[in-house]
Amino acid sequence: MMQVSKADATRLGLLVLVLIGLATGPYWADRGTMRLLIEAFYFLALAQLWNLLAGYSGLISVGQQAFVGLGGYMLFTLTMFAGLPVLLALPLAGVLTGILAWPTALVAFRLSGPHFAIGTWVIAEVYRLSFAQISALGGGSGISLRTDIVRGMADSRAARESLTYWIALAIMLAVILGVWALMRSRIGLGLGAIRDNEEAATSIGVRTTRLKFGVFVGVAAMTGLIGALIFLQKLRITPEAAFSVNDWSVLVIFIVVIGGIGSLEGPILGCILFFVLREFLADLGSWYMIILGAISVGIMLLEPRGLWGMLNRKRRVTLFPIARHAPSNP
Repeated sequence: MMQVSKADATRLGLLVLVLIGLATGPYWADRGTMRLLIEAFYFLALAQLWNLLAGYSGLISVGQQAFVGLGGYMLFTLTMFAGLPVLLALPLAGVLTGILAWPTALVAFRLSGPHFAIGTWVIAEVYRLSFAQISALGGGSGISLRTDIVRGMADSRAARESLTYWIALAIMLAVILGVWALMRSRIGLGLGAIRDNEEAATSIGVRTTRLKFGVFVGVAAMTGLIGALIFLQKLRITPEAAFSVNDWSVLVIFIVVIGGIGSLEGPILGCILFFVLREFLADLGSWYMIILGAISVGIMLLEPRGLWGMLNRKRRVTLFPIARHAPSNP
Protein backbone atom coordinates (compact mmCIF):
# COMPACT_ATOMS: atom_id res chain seq x y z
CA MET A 1 0.00 0.00 0.00
CA MET A 2 1.29 3.47 -0.92
CA GLN A 3 2.36 5.51 2.10
CA VAL A 4 1.24 9.14 2.31
CA SER A 5 3.61 11.42 4.21
CA LYS A 6 2.41 13.90 6.79
CA ALA A 7 3.54 16.80 4.60
CA ASP A 8 1.61 15.43 1.61
CA ALA A 9 -1.50 14.95 3.73
CA THR A 10 -1.20 18.52 5.02
CA ARG A 11 -0.86 19.93 1.49
CA LEU A 12 -3.80 17.85 0.30
CA GLY A 13 -5.92 19.05 3.22
CA LEU A 14 -5.06 22.69 2.52
CA LEU A 15 -5.86 22.21 -1.17
CA VAL A 16 -9.26 20.72 -0.34
CA LEU A 17 -10.03 23.65 2.00
CA VAL A 18 -9.04 26.16 -0.69
CA LEU A 19 -11.24 24.42 -3.26
CA ILE A 20 -14.20 24.36 -0.88
CA GLY A 21 -13.69 28.05 -0.16
CA LEU A 22 -13.57 28.90 -3.86
CA ALA A 23 -16.54 26.69 -4.74
CA THR A 24 -18.69 28.46 -2.12
CA GLY A 25 -17.56 31.92 -3.28
CA PRO A 26 -21.04 33.14 -4.35
CA TYR A 27 -22.29 32.51 -0.79
CA TRP A 28 -19.68 34.63 1.02
CA ALA A 29 -18.16 37.03 -1.55
CA ASP A 30 -19.66 40.37 -2.54
CA ARG A 31 -20.14 41.34 -6.20
CA GLY A 32 -16.77 43.10 -6.50
CA THR A 33 -14.87 40.19 -4.98
CA MET A 34 -16.61 37.72 -7.28
CA ARG A 35 -15.69 39.73 -10.36
CA LEU A 36 -12.08 39.89 -9.17
CA LEU A 37 -11.99 36.14 -8.60
CA ILE A 38 -13.51 35.44 -12.02
CA GLU A 39 -10.79 37.59 -13.58
CA ALA A 40 -8.11 35.75 -11.59
CA PHE A 41 -9.55 32.39 -12.70
CA TYR A 42 -9.38 33.16 -16.41
CA PHE A 43 -5.97 34.82 -16.17
CA LEU A 44 -4.60 31.76 -14.39
CA ALA A 45 -6.15 29.46 -17.01
CA LEU A 46 -4.62 31.56 -19.82
CA ALA A 47 -1.26 31.49 -18.05
CA GLN A 48 -1.33 27.70 -17.67
CA LEU A 49 -2.18 27.31 -21.36
CA TRP A 50 0.64 29.64 -22.45
CA ASN A 51 2.96 27.77 -20.10
CA LEU A 52 1.97 24.53 -21.84
CA LEU A 53 2.96 26.07 -25.17
CA ALA A 54 6.19 27.78 -24.13
CA GLY A 55 7.30 26.02 -20.98
CA TYR A 56 6.55 22.45 -22.02
CA SER A 57 6.36 22.50 -25.83
CA GLY A 58 8.92 25.18 -26.71
CA LEU A 59 6.38 27.23 -28.72
CA ILE A 60 6.92 30.89 -27.80
CA SER A 61 3.75 32.67 -28.95
CA VAL A 62 2.92 36.34 -28.46
CA GLY A 63 -0.27 36.06 -30.47
CA GLN A 64 -2.61 34.17 -28.14
CA GLN A 65 -4.87 37.22 -28.14
CA ALA A 66 -5.98 36.01 -31.57
CA PHE A 67 -7.82 33.09 -29.98
CA VAL A 68 -9.18 35.13 -27.06
CA GLY A 69 -10.72 37.49 -29.61
CA LEU A 70 -11.98 34.70 -31.84
CA GLY A 71 -13.67 33.01 -28.91
CA GLY A 72 -15.36 36.23 -27.88
CA TYR A 73 -16.61 37.00 -31.37
CA MET A 74 -17.76 33.41 -31.90
CA LEU A 75 -19.88 33.67 -28.73
CA PHE A 76 -21.51 36.91 -29.90
CA THR A 77 -22.11 35.49 -33.39
CA LEU A 78 -23.63 32.24 -32.14
CA THR A 79 -25.95 33.91 -29.64
CA MET A 80 -27.00 36.99 -31.61
CA PHE A 81 -27.24 35.60 -35.14
CA ALA A 82 -27.60 31.82 -34.74
CA GLY A 83 -29.95 32.15 -31.75
CA LEU A 84 -28.12 29.61 -29.60
CA PRO A 85 -28.41 29.79 -25.80
CA VAL A 86 -25.34 31.09 -24.01
CA LEU A 87 -24.52 27.82 -22.24
CA LEU A 88 -24.41 25.99 -25.58
CA ALA A 89 -22.62 28.81 -27.42
CA LEU A 90 -19.76 28.88 -24.88
CA PRO A 91 -18.29 25.42 -25.68
CA LEU A 92 -19.13 25.81 -29.38
CA ALA A 93 -17.13 29.06 -29.42
CA GLY A 94 -14.12 27.10 -28.20
CA VAL A 95 -14.65 24.39 -30.82
CA LEU A 96 -14.95 26.92 -33.65
CA THR A 97 -11.84 28.72 -32.42
CA GLY A 98 -9.95 25.43 -32.53
CA ILE A 99 -11.15 24.86 -36.11
CA LEU A 100 -9.95 28.34 -37.13
CA ALA A 101 -6.65 27.68 -35.34
CA TRP A 102 -5.98 24.83 -37.77
CA PRO A 103 -5.23 27.05 -40.83
CA THR A 104 -3.59 29.56 -38.48
CA ALA A 105 -1.17 26.86 -37.34
CA LEU A 106 -0.44 25.86 -40.94
CA VAL A 107 0.82 29.41 -41.52
CA ALA A 108 2.58 29.88 -38.17
CA PHE A 109 4.39 26.54 -38.29
CA ARG A 110 6.24 27.60 -41.42
CA LEU A 111 8.24 29.79 -39.03
CA SER A 112 10.46 28.89 -36.11
CA GLY A 113 12.14 30.51 -33.12
CA PRO A 114 11.73 34.29 -32.89
CA HIS A 115 10.09 34.33 -36.32
CA PHE A 116 7.33 32.09 -34.96
CA ALA A 117 6.78 34.45 -32.01
CA ILE A 118 6.52 37.53 -34.24
CA GLY A 119 4.45 35.62 -36.77
CA THR A 120 1.78 34.73 -34.22
CA TRP A 121 1.53 38.42 -33.25
CA VAL A 122 1.14 39.43 -36.91
CA ILE A 123 -1.58 36.82 -37.40
CA ALA A 124 -3.44 38.20 -34.38
CA GLU A 125 -3.25 41.69 -35.91
CA VAL A 126 -4.69 40.34 -39.15
CA TYR A 127 -7.65 38.92 -37.22
CA ARG A 128 -8.11 42.25 -35.40
CA LEU A 129 -8.15 44.25 -38.62
CA SER A 130 -10.46 41.72 -40.26
CA PHE A 131 -13.12 41.83 -37.53
CA ALA A 132 -12.94 45.64 -37.52
CA GLN A 133 -14.31 45.49 -41.09
CA ILE A 134 -17.36 43.36 -40.27
CA SER A 135 -20.23 45.84 -39.91
CA ALA A 136 -22.67 43.20 -38.63
CA LEU A 137 -20.44 42.84 -35.56
CA GLY A 138 -20.16 46.58 -35.03
CA GLY A 139 -16.99 47.14 -37.03
CA GLY A 140 -14.30 49.03 -35.16
CA SER A 141 -16.68 50.30 -32.48
CA GLY A 142 -17.78 46.82 -31.40
CA ILE A 143 -21.11 45.39 -30.30
CA SER A 144 -22.97 44.68 -27.06
CA LEU A 145 -24.75 41.50 -26.08
CA ARG A 146 -28.53 41.89 -26.11
CA THR A 147 -30.35 41.91 -22.79
CA ASP A 148 -32.65 39.01 -23.67
CA ILE A 149 -29.63 36.80 -24.43
CA VAL A 150 -28.05 37.58 -21.07
CA ARG A 151 -31.30 36.97 -19.20
CA GLY A 152 -31.55 33.59 -20.88
CA MET A 153 -28.78 32.34 -18.58
CA ALA A 154 -30.80 32.90 -15.39
CA ASP A 155 -33.67 35.05 -14.16
CA SER A 156 -31.83 37.23 -11.65
CA ARG A 157 -28.56 39.13 -11.89
CA ALA A 158 -27.19 37.38 -8.80
CA ALA A 159 -27.90 33.96 -10.31
CA ARG A 160 -26.19 34.94 -13.57
CA GLU A 161 -23.11 36.17 -11.73
CA SER A 162 -22.96 33.01 -9.63
CA LEU A 163 -23.27 30.84 -12.73
CA THR A 164 -20.51 32.79 -14.49
CA TYR A 165 -18.33 32.40 -11.39
CA TRP A 166 -18.77 28.62 -11.28
CA ILE A 167 -18.11 28.29 -15.02
CA ALA A 168 -14.88 30.29 -14.66
CA LEU A 169 -13.80 28.17 -11.68
CA ALA A 170 -14.59 24.95 -13.55
CA ILE A 171 -12.60 26.06 -16.60
CA MET A 172 -9.60 27.02 -14.46
CA LEU A 173 -9.59 23.68 -12.63
CA ALA A 174 -10.10 21.78 -15.89
CA VAL A 175 -7.11 23.54 -17.45
CA ILE A 176 -4.80 22.94 -14.48
CA LEU A 177 -5.78 19.30 -14.03
CA GLY A 178 -5.81 18.73 -17.79
CA VAL A 179 -2.28 20.08 -18.25
CA TRP A 180 -1.13 18.02 -15.25
CA ALA A 181 -2.63 14.83 -16.68
CA LEU A 182 -1.21 15.60 -20.12
CA MET A 183 2.31 16.12 -18.79
CA ARG A 184 2.14 12.82 -16.87
CA SER A 185 1.22 10.95 -20.07
CA ARG A 186 3.36 9.77 -22.96
CA ILE A 187 2.40 12.94 -24.81
CA GLY A 188 3.87 15.00 -21.99
CA LEU A 189 7.06 12.96 -22.13
CA GLY A 190 7.30 13.72 -25.84
CA LEU A 191 6.69 17.42 -25.26
CA GLY A 192 9.44 17.53 -22.67
CA ALA A 193 11.82 15.88 -25.12
CA ILE A 194 10.90 18.43 -27.81
CA ARG A 195 11.51 21.33 -25.41
CA ASP A 196 14.90 20.00 -24.35
CA ASN A 197 16.19 19.01 -27.80
CA GLU A 198 13.86 18.75 -30.79
CA GLU A 199 16.42 17.04 -33.04
CA ALA A 200 17.13 14.40 -30.41
CA ALA A 201 13.40 13.89 -29.86
CA THR A 202 12.90 13.32 -33.59
CA SER A 203 15.77 10.82 -33.67
CA ILE A 204 14.11 8.64 -31.02
CA GLY A 205 10.77 8.55 -32.83
CA VAL A 206 8.82 11.47 -31.39
CA ARG A 207 6.54 12.96 -34.05
CA THR A 208 7.49 16.49 -33.16
CA THR A 209 5.55 18.45 -35.78
CA ARG A 210 2.31 16.53 -35.26
CA LEU A 211 2.63 16.80 -31.47
CA LYS A 212 3.30 20.54 -31.46
CA PHE A 213 0.54 21.11 -34.01
CA GLY A 214 -1.97 19.26 -31.85
CA VAL A 215 -0.98 21.13 -28.71
CA PHE A 216 -1.19 24.48 -30.53
CA VAL A 217 -4.72 23.77 -31.81
CA GLY A 218 -5.88 22.34 -28.47
CA VAL A 219 -4.55 25.33 -26.55
CA ALA A 220 -6.22 27.65 -29.07
CA ALA A 221 -9.59 25.94 -28.54
CA MET A 222 -9.37 26.27 -24.76
CA THR A 223 -8.18 29.87 -25.11
CA GLY A 224 -11.21 30.54 -27.31
CA LEU A 225 -13.50 29.11 -24.63
CA ILE A 226 -11.90 31.42 -22.06
CA GLY A 227 -12.22 34.35 -24.46
CA ALA A 228 -15.93 33.61 -24.84
CA LEU A 229 -16.32 33.64 -21.06
CA ILE A 230 -14.34 36.90 -20.73
CA PHE A 231 -16.60 38.81 -23.10
CA LEU A 232 -19.73 37.16 -21.76
CA GLN A 233 -18.80 38.75 -18.44
CA LYS A 234 -17.98 42.10 -20.07
CA LEU A 235 -21.19 41.99 -22.20
CA ARG A 236 -19.47 44.04 -24.93
CA ILE A 237 -16.72 43.31 -27.43
CA THR A 238 -14.55 45.50 -29.67
CA PRO A 239 -11.61 44.52 -31.90
CA GLU A 240 -9.20 46.54 -29.76
CA ALA A 241 -10.29 44.83 -26.54
CA ALA A 242 -10.66 41.36 -28.02
CA PHE A 243 -7.26 41.27 -29.74
CA SER A 244 -5.30 43.30 -27.20
CA VAL A 245 -1.69 42.10 -27.06
CA ASN A 246 -1.16 43.84 -23.70
CA ASP A 247 -4.15 42.28 -21.96
CA TRP A 248 -4.05 38.74 -23.32
CA SER A 249 -0.38 38.11 -24.13
CA VAL A 250 1.96 40.52 -22.34
CA LEU A 251 0.30 40.21 -18.92
CA VAL A 252 -0.10 36.45 -19.29
CA ILE A 253 3.57 36.06 -20.20
CA PHE A 254 4.48 38.23 -17.20
CA ILE A 255 2.49 35.93 -14.89
CA VAL A 256 4.25 32.82 -16.21
CA VAL A 257 7.75 34.33 -16.24
CA ILE A 258 7.70 35.72 -12.71
CA GLY A 259 5.99 32.63 -11.32
CA GLY A 260 8.18 30.07 -13.01
CA ILE A 261 7.96 28.83 -16.57
CA GLY A 262 7.86 25.08 -17.06
CA SER A 263 6.02 24.33 -13.82
CA LEU A 264 2.35 24.11 -12.92
CA GLU A 265 2.90 25.85 -9.60
CA GLY A 266 4.73 28.83 -11.12
CA PRO A 267 1.74 30.45 -12.89
CA ILE A 268 -0.29 30.15 -9.68
CA LEU A 269 2.32 32.13 -7.75
CA GLY A 270 2.70 34.54 -10.65
CA CYS A 271 -1.05 35.16 -10.81
CA ILE A 272 -1.23 35.92 -7.08
CA LEU A 273 1.70 38.35 -7.31
CA PHE A 274 0.27 40.00 -10.43
CA PHE A 275 -3.06 40.80 -8.78
CA VAL A 276 -1.33 42.07 -5.63
CA LEU A 277 0.89 44.36 -7.71
CA ARG A 278 -2.05 45.54 -9.78
CA GLU A 279 -3.97 46.44 -6.64
CA PHE A 280 -1.19 48.79 -5.51
CA LEU A 281 0.30 49.99 -8.82
CA ALA A 282 -2.58 50.23 -11.30
CA ASP A 283 -3.09 53.97 -10.62
CA LEU A 284 0.46 54.83 -11.72
CA GLY A 285 -0.39 54.94 -15.41
CA SER A 286 2.46 54.00 -17.78
CA TRP A 287 4.76 53.50 -14.77
CA TYR A 288 2.66 50.44 -13.94
CA MET A 289 3.89 48.54 -17.00
CA ILE A 290 7.46 49.80 -16.51
CA ILE A 291 7.51 48.49 -12.93
CA LEU A 292 6.05 45.14 -14.00
CA GLY A 293 8.77 44.85 -16.64
CA ALA A 294 11.50 45.74 -14.15
CA ILE A 295 10.19 43.16 -11.66
CA SER A 296 10.12 40.42 -14.28
CA VAL A 297 13.66 41.22 -15.45
CA GLY A 298 14.92 41.31 -11.85
CA ILE A 299 13.36 37.95 -10.99
CA MET A 300 14.74 36.34 -14.15
CA LEU A 301 18.24 37.62 -13.33
CA LEU A 302 18.02 36.25 -9.79
CA GLU A 303 16.38 32.95 -10.72
CA PRO A 304 15.46 31.99 -14.31
CA ARG A 305 12.92 29.52 -12.91
CA GLY A 306 10.96 32.35 -11.28
CA LEU A 307 9.44 32.52 -7.82
CA TRP A 308 8.79 28.78 -7.73
CA GLY A 309 12.44 28.16 -8.53
CA MET A 310 13.46 30.40 -5.61
CA LEU A 311 11.26 28.43 -3.24
CA ASN A 312 12.78 25.16 -4.45
CA ARG A 313 16.44 26.10 -4.17
CA LYS A 314 17.03 24.27 -0.89
CA ARG A 315 14.23 21.76 -0.73
CA ARG A 316 12.37 20.20 -3.63
CA VAL A 317 8.63 20.71 -3.17
CA THR A 318 5.92 20.04 -5.73
CA LEU A 319 2.15 20.31 -5.67
CA PHE A 320 1.72 18.68 -9.09
CA PRO A 321 4.41 16.00 -9.52
CA ILE A 322 5.09 15.14 -13.15
CA ALA A 323 8.71 13.99 -13.01
CA ARG A 324 9.55 10.37 -13.72
CA HIS A 325 12.20 8.53 -11.76
CA ALA A 326 14.01 5.38 -12.75
CA PRO A 327 13.35 2.49 -10.36
CA SER A 328 16.15 1.86 -7.90
CA ASN A 329 18.11 -1.39 -8.10
CA PRO A 330 17.14 -3.98 -5.49
